[in-house]
Amino acid sequence: MAEQLAGLADDRALLGRTSTAERVSDILRSRVADGYFPPGTRLSEDSIGGALGVSRNTLREAFRLLTHERLLVHELNRGVFVRVLTVEDVEDIYRTRALVECAVVRGLGEAPYPLRGLADAVAAGETAAAEDDWKAVGTANIHFHQELVTLARSARTDELMRSVFAELRLAFHLVDDPRRLHEPYLTRNREILGALEAGERGAAEGLLERYLADSLERVVEVYRRRVGEEHAP
Repeated sequence: MAEQLAGLADDRALLGRTSTAERVSDILRSRVADGYFPPGTRLSEDSIGGALGVSRNTLREAFRLLTHERLLVHELNRGVFVRVLTVEDVEDIYRTRALVECAVVRGLGEAPYPLRGLADAVAAGETAAAEDDWKAVGTANIHFHQELVTLARSARTDELMRSVFAELRLAFHLVDDPRRLHEPYLTRNREILGALEAGERGAAEGLLERYLADSLERVVEVYRRRVGEEHAP
């Protein structure tokens, strides 16, 4: 916990003089998504408030916002914890992803499309894989899908999916073999990018649909195995 709090203290400068619960929630959301506070971690009001230099009321409002986003959970008489997803949660996340991401690709209109962000995310993933940094590969993969969603040019869709992708990171933190999870999608991300560069949005949608179905199967497999281990005699 000391290391995590030291990292938060570094973020204190981001708050500036106009500190708000929204800014605090942005910082905590990023820290949770990056795994500084893994699923199941209890978040101490005193420690986090002290590290960020914010009032208890401000921090509680930030906790409330993140609880609404399903990243945190409040347990009566115990405190606030980083949420541990269930298999049903993971299935719902992927259902939402399929509905939104495929619809974005389907509605793109005529090429060319602004694909620089997608291309940068693909390159970042390949660089991270070459360095054997599979956590960074997972981050690049999330960025790829975030950039894909921004092609809709919809602030509401971006906001919705920001929360969905943050929840998805909670699932990834429980994966015991990130290379096995993320490595197959390096090639598939580049295939989707290639289809969009060629203006073939129908092909890109088909690739994306199969991609999400396969990813769901892999993540659920991990979750079911972990649940079995936790309940083993």
